[in-house]
Amino acid sequence: MTTDLPYAADVEDSLTYDELEVLRLQYERELTQGHASVQTKFNYAWGLIKAPERDHQAKGVKLMQEIYKAEALRRRECLYYIALGFYKMQEYSEAQRYVELLLSKEPRNLQAQSLKELIDKAVTKDGYIGMALVGGAAAIGTLLIASLVRNGRR
Repeated sequence: MTTDLPYAADVEDSLTYDELEVLRLQYERELTQGHASVQTKFNYAWGLIKAPERDHQAKGVKLMQEIYKAEALRRRECLYYIALGFYKMQEYSEAQRYVELLLSKEPRNLQAQSLKELIDKAVTKDGYIGMALVGGAAAIGTLLIASLVRNGRR
């Protein structure tokens, strides 16, 4: 099934270490001055989510969730990036939850629709892999039992 939806490019794009470092330094500089602005915190969370390392992504999701709770005007953006972060960490049920919440508020959001499509494909792929593993384990179990039964008859 192909669609004409814009691709959720953030899925594959990562920041360089230097780019992420600029965002981190800005965030930490503001924190040491007593308070990081919402924009600075958002930028840092966004950069962490786009990073290739899972621990960075998890920290980015946590920061984005904090912004979501505190800043009503940033919720739409936060929902998208939280869903993206969970998708990148392969936590598909959480990713689905957040992208569905965004789509319930903005059903015509093409970027969210594209991300939902990617999440759904990943869930389907994981399901097939799971079924193959279960099927393979069942086949091995059957062969072992058959072998034991044959050896027991001798």
